[in-house]
Amino acid sequence: MATSRPKVLAIVLAGGEGKRLMPLTKDRAKPAVPFGGTYRLIDFVLSNLANAEMRQIAVLTQYKSHSLDRHISLTWRMSTLLGNYVTPVPAQQRLGPRWYQGSADAIFQSMNLFVDENPDYVVVFGADNIYRMDVSQMLDAHIEGGLDCTVAGIRVPREQASAFGVIDAGEDNKIKEFLEKPADPPGLPDDPNASFASMGNYIFTCEALVEALFADSSNLDSRHDMGGDIIPSFVSQGNAQVYDFTKNDVPGTGERDKAYWRDVGSVDAYHEAHMDLVSVDPVFNLYNTRWPIWSNMPQLPGAKFTLNGTATDSIVSPGCIISGGRIDQSVLSPNVRVANNANIRQSVIFENARIGEGAVIERAILDKNVLVEAGATVGVDLDEDRARGYTISDGGITVVGKGITVRR
Repeated sequence: MATSRPKVLAIVLAGGEGKRLMPLTKDRAKPAVPFGGTYRLIDFVLSNLANAEMRQIAVLTQYKSHSLDRHISLTWRMSTLLGNYVTPVPAQQRLGPRWYQGSADAIFQSMNLFVDENPDYVVVFGADNIYRMDVSQMLDAHIEGGLDCTVAGIRVPREQASAFGVIDAGEDNKIKEFLEKPADPPGLPDDPNASFASMGNYIFTCEALVEALFADSSNLDSRHDMGGDIIPSFVSQGNAQVYDFTKNDVPGTGERDKAYWRDVGSVDAYHEAHMDLVSVDPVFNLYNTRWPIWSNMPQLPGAKFTLNGTATDSIVSPGCIISGGRIDQSVLSPNVRVANNANIRQSVIFENARIGEGAVIERAILDKNVLVEAGATVGVDLDEDRARGYTISDGGITVVGKGITVRR
């Protein structure tokens, strides 16, 4: 006789401003930022949940959410006959005339979702990281562990762990302490040179989460943050465990991209994640058909190369026309035009960009509808780019905002 599966409600936190990704987040929410040519950042977490058969998903939004809401409504339409849905939930001021005060408050103000679904477990994931994960395996570990809170942890070199929230756990995976960017991160029981960094992905027993959210809402000293307040409250009660992401076995992944996870919260990290895609043996493989990343693919013809146009170690999306230009180690979104003798290297070009004859683009990110005139350059002279008002990252990546014309 088949046993009934536990009922799960998935909540995706998608309300962040993404200030470190400016100007890419000037007119769009961070989870709506394009990635990999034809995807949005939010497609990765939604694909992981859908592939893991967790298909009752609420996406909590707040800042500049129009393009994100539109993408979800046009793309993420699953079978309602089976009770599946992905629904954007905007800030509704249900508890008074105030917006979300933090990620925990966002969930607290959306408590009606819990009442409507009455789930056994609540999955709370972020919306803007690049990775593959079978979330059902984490749920199994949560249930087997017997505690009310499970935090996904990724192993990072101990010397780099100070940049993250760090999980100090024992051999039984029970979390002893949750540390915010510690100067001296604790090592792991089986590897003193590595630490567990929090991925910002959590699973809770529903009743315990509701109780914690109500307690947090009345705490005047709380920041009402999931990682800063709710998780430490479970840890202090001895009621939290870590889930080792390296134990997650996703179909179709190899040794090179197993347990890959990239926080793309900064321009440099966002650019580096794209470079991970285009190597001959990619660090993250978009072409894994056994665990696909789903999105709304444009109805455009295949990319066309004319006049000896070439692309090496690159992703070129549908609708692009490369007329004699050269593309190397770059990612082009749909409907980009590259004219004769133009050169694009280690760059990310968004939808509808136009690159003129003889233009040179190096280590740059160009937002939608950017026009680079014939003979103009981007990323070649950073001082010139800075004088033009373009954003230059700490790692020397030039970012040109939406709709800007780059003149010679």
